[in-house]
Amino acid sequence: MPAKNYISNSVIRRLPRYYRFLADLQKEGTTKISSGELSRRMKLTASQIRQDLNCYGGFGQQGYGYNVDVLRREIGAIIGVERRAPAILIGAGNLGKAITYFFDFPKYGCELVGIFDINPQLDGTEIAGISVRNMTKLTAFCTKNKPEIAILCIPKASAPAVCETLVESGVRAFLNFSHYDINLHFDGIIAENVHMGDSLLTLVYNVNNREKK
Repeated sequence: MPAKNYISNSVIRRLPRYYRFLADLQKEGTTKISSGELSRRMKLTASQIRQDLNCYGGFGQQGYGYNVDVLRREIGAIIGVERRAPAILIGAGNLGKAITYFFDFPKYGCELVGIFDINPQLDGTEIAGISVRNMTKLTAFCTKNKPEIAILCIPKASAPAVCETLVESGVRAFLNFSHYDINLHFDGIIAENVHMGDSLLTLVYNVNNREKK
């Protein structure tokens, strides 16, 4: 059964969580699981899980539940993790280095093909075996290698000009640590905006207000 024509963003955002939980089940040696047990582990309702998966055809069997290996493989195919979308990273400072060294890109459906930084002293150096290029080489690199995703580890003030260059070079998806709101300024762009400060403020709010709940 094919996926529905319209899938809500909330369902799409739960897919990576299913994918992660199923990986944990595989590590535990679990081969099958009911929607009820999966709901208890994930703190979702069994009905919500069934509705989410039914958007893509279901995958479960009544009286059996879900085959963990099959379901994770199917969700991985839905997400497209095996395609390995080419990605570049902009900004080889502390954050950029940390992401390059410690993030397993192939595991999450990407291949990091280039790193760029404005600092001329970094040109030609390597991070985790990947060459750092000067920003002056960005357009030519994009023309030749056609990256689909850009990871922005740059200051907010630098982001507008960099985004304009990237969009003009064909990049349409961003993992954005810059705090610059790409979607407000460029049409047809997919952006995941990572605001760690917002997450920490939310956590602090909940710590300070937990007795009021």
